[in-house]
Formats: sequence, structure tokens, C-alpha cells
Amino acid sequence: MTVNIPELAKEFGLVPGHVHHVLQELGLEVDGEQFEADDDSLELVKVSLMELEGTKELTLQPGRTPREVALALGIPQPEIQKTLITKLKTMAALGTVLKDDITEKLVAANGFTVVWADAPKPKPKVAQQPSQQKGAVTRPPVVTIMGHVDHGKTSLLDYIRKANVVDKEFGGITQHIGAYQVNLPEGTITFLDTPGHAAFTEMRARGAQVTDIAILVVAADDGIMPQTIEAIAHAKNAKVPIIVAVNKCDKPDARPERVLQQLTNHEVVPEAFGGDTITCNVSAHTGEGIPQLLEMILLQAEVLQLTADPKGELHGVVIEAKLERGRGPVATVLVKSGTLHQSDTIVVGQTFGRIKAMTDHAGQKIEAAGPSTPVEVLGLAEVPQAGDSVEVEKNERRARELAESRKTAARSEEMARGAKPKMTLRGIRDMLNQGEMKELNLVVKADVHGSVEAVRGLLEKIESDEVQVRVIHSAVGTITENDILLANAANAIVVGFNVKPEGGARKEAERRKVEIRTYNIIYELIEDIEKAVKGMLEPKFEEQYLGTVEIRVRFAFSRKGVIAGCYVSDGKVTRNAKCRVYRGKELVYEGEVNTLRHLKDDVREVTQGFECGLTFEGWEGFAEGDKVEAFEMVQIND
Repeated sequence: MTVNIPELAKEFGLVPGHVHHVLQELGLEVDGEQFEADDDSLELVKVSLMELEGTKELTLQPGRTPREVALALGIPQPEIQKTLITKLKTMAALGTVLKDDITEKLVAANGFTVVWADAPKPKPKVAQQPSQQKGAVTRPPVVTIMGHVDHGKTSLLDYIRKANVVDKEFGGITQHIGAYQVNLPEGTITFLDTPGHAAFTEMRARGAQVTDIAILVVAADDGIMPQTIEAIAHAKNAKVPIIVAVNKCDKPDARPERVLQQLTNHEVVPEAFGGDTITCNVSAHTGEGIPQLLEMILLQAEVLQLTADPKGELHGVVIEAKLERGRGPVATVLVKSGTLHQSDTIVVGQTFGRIKAMTDHAGQKIEAAGPSTPVEVLGLAEVPQAGDSVEVEKNERRARELAESRKTAARSEEMARGAKPKMTLRGIRDMLNQGEMKELNLVVKADVHGSVEAVRGLLEKIESDEVQVRVIHSAVGTITENDILLANAANAIVVGFNVKPEGGARKEAERRKVEIRTYNIIYELIEDIEKAVKGMLEPKFEEQYLGTVEIRVRFAFSRKGVIAGCYVSDGKVTRNAKCRVYRGKELVYEGEVNTLRHLKDDVREVTQGFECGLTFEGWEGFAEGDKVEAFEMVQIND
């Protein structure tokens, strides 16, 4: 039977929160304001509620929202918000997570005392081996295209799927990890197109970890390059078989045999040399050898016996995630096992949501996605991290609790490592005041998580003995006013990759004199930051002689103190110049010229042949006949 929670709570003189707590203790599932129970279960619930009758303690989990507090107390949501504003002086939307002390005061204002409960621990999931899965069927292989920049990875994939994406990329570099399915007469293949530029090492590593087969693209006219070696290392680390596509075999200077020889130096032994690595000579320009390459992929997939249960428990992984105007958080999910349905409630890493819309690689809306299918998902509360796991939950309440428990666990883990879970303006100022090392602070914003990780990883690798590059904040989305305020407080530069500042953010930056730099090509971004670091290195100075001044008379004034009446015998003297005062051969003072006057006027400099009046910084012990040697420190270039 279906039981209404508010009505049941009223029957025992309690609030809905008491019923929710009892249901959770008994392991019964809740669907909004009702639950399903047989006679025995309902009787057990009522017995538990009788024990709570008259209690003024309300058990809640940390991190509640006004909406959840209203639900627990059985009070209309507008009344809760009114209490927050009028009594607690707190502005909060219904979905805003409240501080625990605010929740306590809010509940107390309605006559109850909060008892905090531990967040529910996620049940450990035991991964089944393919052979143990009851309804396991053959699934398409997930293939990653890897290799050196300009060796033709995107062109190869473009030829395979007959869609031109090459011209859309800035600087010829693939900006994001894309997922595409290719349907062939012999079977279906899912491709992950990972960036090939060295700056995207982190993204490529993640691409290799979710793949079944790695296609290593090597140009026949260029051979093995540094990024090719990195790609081999990532594929080996992920323990996936490698198929080598020797590309550009149509070129006159192509030497595919040399490529095979070079591969052996990196422990990749081709079948032609007695090894187990499949190689194919191809041309992304003419299409030569591509049918054979696809045939080898499907053959390798058969050997691997790739299976998954489409009716089993859902497991997926986020390939890419971004924030789109008008659509909100958008995640590209690769289903690994089970089937993802539209309107499913999912937990994705530390966020959750109900799927509002689901589209395939071609942009077509679909209702369900089975194993090895990449889909774009809308409906999440926040932008997840690329690489986050995707799981289905029965209801939104349970999904929210699981996501929040993961956030809490991640926060605790960061604190245990000595890192602050949340960067505050006060915390940043304190940190900067305590440190002696000079720092270049950066706020990084980008259009997708893969780019954020790549930019951040590369920036943090910039090394210097005297300047430390520190990314104080990085996130997906446009540059906002909050980013400017954070940068202003930390004396940071805001760096945007494939994003622009909002109108209000640009005005705030101009007002606070915060520099914003935006880029479309990653190596230009890194190059500029490296130049900035070099500009901050401790400069080298050398002493540059200005002139000599003879002190001829002392003038004592009651208000102005003692002034040296001088004659510039050589060169010049400037206000605030460094100086040494000699009495004969003895150095009697080393410091700075404080004031400089010619006749009755304050001047910046006095040149040879003219008289002047001088005072020195913190010193009046000069005498007639002393000689002043003026100089300045000039920065020199290495």
C-alpha cells in the first residue's frame, strides 16, 4: 500500500522528518512524500513512531537546504524562507545548502532541536567479471585515437565517420574529448577522439583509462615523436592493446618500415617482427588501408571477448562535461554496462540529477543507451568532473544524499592532506602574508573540464627557484564578477581558455584593475604565463654612476632642519638618488638623497656647474668639504 508521510506524522503528533528518519533506519525507500509498505512493515513503522511521540528532537543529516527543512518540519516553503530572512537575516534560495548552525537556528525557531546524523555510506559495489554476468552480451569496442600532434588523428577519425571537424579546431588542435559511434556492416565501434598536443597529456591519460583498444597514429614521414612515446606509456599504463596506424603512407617521403623499427625501441613489437602488435599502413587523405584498420579493430575486439549485461546494474563514466548557456550542465557519458534511460535519476561523482534529455553522438534524441554507447545528458545539478562514475538511484532524495556524502568525504580528505576545502578571501590573504616566496597567482576558467585540467596541470609544472605559479581557483564557465573579486583579493591574473568575461565582470575588472587574459590556443596561454614568470624573477642590478657633488656650506633651519649647500662638480644629482658621502677617503654615510632644491624650487635633478641644496635620508652629520658620490641601481639583461 502507499502511505502518505505528512498524514502519518500528524497521526502521531510528529513532523514528517521523524517519519523520514524512521524509514531510513528501517531501510524503506521513500518517494517524495509517500512510501510503499505492506501491513507488517507499516506496523513496524508505527511502533517506532510511538516511541518518538512527543519528542522535540529532529534527526537530520548535515548540509540541508531550506526546501528539505520545510519538508522535514511539514511547513510551507515560503514560511521557512520568511523565517530565514526576518529572524536569521539569511538570504537563501530553496536549493541552497545551509550552514549547519543556520539549520539548527531555523529548526529551533520552529520548536525543535536538531540531532545530527551521519551521512549514509554508499554501499560497496562489487564489479562482476564478464563471464559471471548473467545476461552478458557482446558489446562494441571503445577505441581511443592517440599519437603526436599533426600526425593525422582527427583527420583519420574524420574520414571514418564522414564528418568534417578538422576546420572547427583552433590551431589544428582538438580542444575536447569527443565520443562517436561508427556503424559498420561487420559491427559497431565507439571512438574517443583525444587531443594530440602535448598540453593535453592529462586528458589523453584519462582517455586511455576508459578504452578497450588504443589506436596509435604515427606519421610515416615523421616517425616516433615525444608525444607518441607519451601515448604508448599511457596505453601501457591502462593495460590496453595497441593497434598502430602508420598514417600518411600516400606521401612520397613516407617510410613505414622505419616506423616499425622505431616502435621496437619502445617495447612495441609489430607482428611483422614477431611481436603481437597489429600494424596497418593507412592514409587519412586517400582512405587507403582504413577498411583493413577497422577490420583489425573488430578482430581485436573478438579476441578480447568484450561483453556487458544491458539489463544489469548501470555503470558509466563521464567523458566530458561543460556548462552551456540555456542548457545548463551538460555531460557526455559513456555507458560501460547496464542501460541508461531518459528520466533516470543518476548520481555522477559529487553531483546528481534526473535526466531531462539524452542525445546520441549524432545529436538525435534517444530514450535508452546500452553498453559502449556515448550519450549527452542534460539535467544535472552541477557540472561533474570528467572521469566521474555514473550510477542510477531509485529516487532523487537518495541521489542527493549520496552526492552530498561524497562531497563531505572529499572535503574531509582534502583537509586531511592539509589543503583547504574551500578557498576564502580571508584565507588567501592570510596565506600570502605568511609566505616568503613570491607567487604568481592565477584564476583559471575554461569551457570544459578537460581543458581546465590540462591548463591547470601545465601551469603547475612551470618551475622557478624564485617564483611559484599557483592556481588558486579553477572551474568551468564564463569569467564572472566573483572570479574578479577573488583575483583582486589574491593579487591574481584571470586566465580564460575558450571563454569570455561577462559584461559585469569586465567592468569590475576595469574598476579594480584586475588583468584578464583570454586564449583560444593553449600553447599561447602557457607561453605568456612563462614570460610573466620570467618577468617576476629577481632582477640583476648594477651600480651606474650619476655625478659628484661638493658640500660647501651648512644651513640650519628651525623647521627644515640642516640643509647642505652644494655645487655639482661632475655629472648630475637626482632626487632620491643613492649616494655615498666621503670625508677625505673615509666613507661617513651611505644612503639616499631625500630632498633636492635649486634656488627656492624643488627639482628632480641638478646638472654639472649648478648649485643646489640637499638633505639626506635620516642623516645630518655632513660637513663642509665632504664629497657626495651619486649613483643609481640599473637593471641589466642577462
